[in-house]
Amino acid sequence: MKKLELSGLAAFVAIANERSFRRAAARLGVTPPTLSHTMRELEEQVGLRLLNRTTRNVSPTEAGEHLLARLMPAFTDIDAALESLNTFREQPRGLVRINASRSAIELVLLPHLGRLARDYPGISLEIVAQEGFANIVEQGFDAGIRLGEDLHNDMRAVRVSPDLRLAIVATPEYFQCYGRPDTPSDLLNHRCIGWRKISSGELYKWEFRQGDKILSVAVNSSLILDDGRLMQQAALAHAGIAFAIEDEVAEHLATGRLERVLADWCPSFPGFYLYYPNRRNHPVALTTVIDMLRFPG
Repeated sequence: MKKLELSGLAAFVAIANERSFRRAAARLGVTPPTLSHTMRELEEQVGLRLLNRTTRNVSPTEAGEHLLARLMPAFTDIDAALESLNTFREQPRGLVRINASRSAIELVLLPHLGRLARDYPGISLEIVAQEGFANIVEQGFDAGIRLGEDLHNDMRAVRVSPDLRLAIVATPEYFQCYGRPDTPSDLLNHRCIGWRKISSGELYKWEFRQGDKILSVAVNSSLILDDGRLMQQAALAHAGIAFAIEDEVAEHLATGRLERVLADWCPSFPGFYLYYPNRRNHPVALTTVIDMLRFPG
């Protein structure tokens, strides 16, 4: 096979999987115009249109779908063959792409980055912050990190954090003006900062538990956001009562910038898990990162 044909096939596979020239170009380390030129040459060689292109979308044609189905096992074998070379190296090497929520990045990944750089200089990480649940296979990631309750059953999962707790918080100034809720139902009389789930579009109902009592409260949201960090900033700006992961607001609670209420209604819940495809062989770089992040116990 000529070099041009092989590079063209690799370009086609990347574009077909990413459904985007821009993302495929970034994945291959080339410019979009270069990738587009390579793709045109491949289509001229095979004498068929392999991709449908519009201003917004890229998708394989019927011939393209057929070719992709035949090529994917071959490229998977090539990737596995190249990955097997890691067994001859003293240190693992490779790029690991992780999709995680901002909370997971701050609480799980950031504390380990220094050690990873020191102990495994051959491993590179690409971390993408995304609040909604990500289909890591379709989006070309090696792994994702989300709360345990959000995982899909067709993935392997490794615990990477202890149990977590929610904290219901606002500034002292807010509580001076509006009072403090004594029960979850009291939140219906307060200005609350709501959270819109990106994946489903639903407005999150605040969940509470005390002993056998379980409550789900559809708070009156005077402000609705889809990012936990922005919710904290809004609370600090006296916009209302917010919920947050306890560890993320610990410093603000310690300094008194935020105060907590309803703590006895906020038990612990499953923390973060790293999830990855349920298949036999995984890159050595990925298994190294998994072992580093794995939470004991």
